[in-house]
Amino acid sequence: MKVCVLSSGSKGNSTYIETQNHKILIDIGTSSLYVEKSLKSLGVEPSDIDIVLITHAHVDHISGLKVFSKKYKPLVYISNKILKEANLNIENISSEEVIDIESDIKIKSVRLSHDVTDIKGFVIEEDNKSMVYITDTGYINENIFDYIKNKNLYVFESNHDIEKLMNNPNYPYQTKIRILSDKGHLSNKDSAYYLSKLIGDNTNHIILAHLSEQNNTETLALSTLKDTLKRKDIKFDDIRVARQNEMTEFIDV
Repeated sequence: MKVCVLSSGSKGNSTYIETQNHKILIDIGTSSLYVEKSLKSLGVEPSDIDIVLITHAHVDHISGLKVFSKKYKPLVYISNKILKEANLNIENISSEEVIDIESDIKIKSVRLSHDVTDIKGFVIEEDNKSMVYITDTGYINENIFDYIKNKNLYVFESNHDIEKLMNNPNYPYQTKIRILSDKGHLSNKDSAYYLSKLIGDNTNHIILAHLSEQNNTETLALSTLKDTLKRKDIKFDDIRVARQNEMTEFIDV
């Protein structure tokens, strides 16, 4: 399994996953053209994408979906609630909760908490390789911990620094409260707490995702996680940050 975050942030999100038999996108929240160019830079033809997984209906996760879907006709896994809220007309869809494809990969959706009618995170497994994708959530219910513990790779939200958010004069107070709520986004502190509980001996890579351009910095997100892991005597080195307009390295899980 190989993974590359193509774009991550409030202006658009998309992540590419390559398994032995499948080429997958999680979300198409940038323009279809950006995704096409990004894939080609990885040596991947957009027409080879056979699966698209949609987390939720916010525009920064679906803005390019309609065009890409019409042009390349991948199978789009999207819940009926998300499809209705997104108000999209897409032909080739499935609303399955657990996706077992020819017994070579398994994709399980997990329920998150955001200001939408429905939102999913994903666990993808192939042979002995595994990854977790979680962004856009105000908290993580401990009921799903067993599904997302000790995986090889985590693409995980670290949206904001609480102090920067609260001191930001450009954000109305109600917006700040929404972001901090159970239906908002994970702060650096929240993200570090959850990751310290979830990573294990099998974990090789962490990618911090969906950083706010106004209320966070890469340095703050990284230092918060590293300090938390150090306090808990957890040694872990391979931590990266996904960016809005720049792809991550191609990670071999």
